[in-house]
Amino acid sequence: MVSATDPPRDAQAPIDYPAVQNSEQFRELRTRHRSFTFPLAVAFLVWYFAYVLLADYAHDFMSTPVIGNINLGVVLGLAQFVTTFGITMWYVSYANRKLDPLATSIREDLEEREPAAQAEVDS
Repeated sequence: MVSATDPPRDAQAPIDYPAVQNSEQFRELRTRHRSFTFPLAVAFLVWYFAYVLLADYAHDFMSTPVIGNINLGVVLGLAQFVTTFGITMWYVSYANRKLDPLATSIREDLEEREPAAQAEVDS
């Protein structure tokens, strides 16, 4: 999928990677990736540091019994693992649906250009 703003395919010219990086497809890929990962990373870091601060400064709160000898600190600590696995599964699903098809298209386009560019370097 090549747009009108993409550089023309010239069999004699090597691949212009800065032009590829400035292409609409690459910008869209970068935007999709950043719009998912940055907010989620910030949210997770806030959650992580909140847990650390609670564990360090709110001993009475974290030692609140939940079930038997299991206290709130243990439950929130285990929730950190659950959150990590959940975010990982969410990202993999998102990448499979939104990022990988676009990245594959860009890669295939570059692979089509590569033999011509390599032939020029070899000669």
